[in-house]
Amino acid sequence: MKPFLLRPGASTLNMLLQGCLQRRDAVPPTLTEKAVIPGIPNARYRLDDDLTPYIQDAIESNKRESEVLAKAGKPNNILPLANMLAVSGGGDAGTFAAGLIAGWTAHGTRPLFKVVTGISAGALVAPFAYLGSEYDGVIRYIANAIGPKDFFHSRNVLTRLASDGIADSKPLSRLITKYVTAEILAAIASEYAKGRILLIGTTDLDSGRPVTWNMGAIASSDAAGALDLFRNIMIASMSIPGAVSPVMIDVEIDGKQFQEMHVDGGVITQVFLYPPGTVMALSRVPGALLRRERRFYVIRNGKLEPQWSGTKRRTLSIGGRAISTLIQIQGISDLDRIYRIAQQDGADFNLAYIGSDFYFPHNQKFDGEYMKRLFDYAFQLSAMGYPWHKSPPSESTRERPGPLAPRLVRDE
Repeated sequence: MKPFLLRPGASTLNMLLQGCLQRRDAVPPTLTEKAVIPGIPNARYRLDDDLTPYIQDAIESNKRESEVLAKAGKPNNILPLANMLAVSGGGDAGTFAAGLIAGWTAHGTRPLFKVVTGISAGALVAPFAYLGSEYDGVIRYIANAIGPKDFFHSRNVLTRLASDGIADSKPLSRLITKYVTAEILAAIASEYAKGRILLIGTTDLDSGRPVTWNMGAIASSDAAGALDLFRNIMIASMSIPGAVSPVMIDVEIDGKQFQEMHVDGGVITQVFLYPPGTVMALSRVPGALLRRERRFYVIRNGKLEPQWSGTKRRTLSIGGRAISTLIQIQGISDLDRIYRIAQQDGADFNLAYIGSDFYFPHNQKFDGEYMKRLFDYAFQLSAMGYPWHKSPPSESTRERPGPLAPRLVRDE
């Protein structure tokens, strides 16, 4: 009787495994560069290859900025100081950036940013940081009034086997739909028209390459589906492959339809501003406007010292721990890369990260209480005037955890 009793479960499992999720054809590798978003040809860049479209858009952005200055009766032959903000990935630690930005407003020294970039968790914060302090309420809500069920919905064991992720992002989609509205897109388009730039990064999983999305151009587009695309890019940038369903994005090549699979931008890089060589390339363009100064603000949603964690002798625990360690090291390398760009371009470098003085038990991802405590920690530091680090700590000076390390935040 036992084999008979097992048949229904085996049959169900077999049907699930055979019921693969369908998709349009992936873009052939030889045509990757030709794939465009229908109706929005300047929606994105592949900055690991040809910088020409990006440089051209940067030139046009500076022209729009110059025109705004001229209308205001200000000098516009040399562009003024450009403040640039980069917000990293970090999962639920993204509330550090939220608290820091809100506290910055309270301190009264938060500048208007020429450029804002976001990746992974940073993609959720970046559009509202770009729009300015009047949207701090949204940032506060995301950090303080939500929990695990507001981001991802875990699938049951059988469904996971036949699906494209352990969880789906429907709750995150509802959250973004609520706050990223047509009015928000119009506001972003208005700022884009003034020469300001908003960029979000994803990973094209088929090609294994990073994609940088020009969110201002998308917001300014009259193309059908621009709002949905904007939202989907934010979701994709936060979608950890395997853990969360990827986002399928329709593209076109010479009138033929294809689909790209996009996931968390943090697969390739944890934080970015602009590629090395950008300023030099701009300086070589005849008639391109010059800029006096650049100031980088980089927010790393994480600690820089290695974090000890007792790892269970289980496949998932070992794999998860290895991946988190890899991400930690990758994030530090990204900071070093941006610092080198700052040195090459004569930019003022400023870095914020979670200090070793913060500690709070963190037993599950997107734990509401942990996120609130981290937001408060960052807000308090920033409201008093955050002590920005002028360079990434070197390996020899980087903080190390120890039994006597001070803790500003504790479990009460």
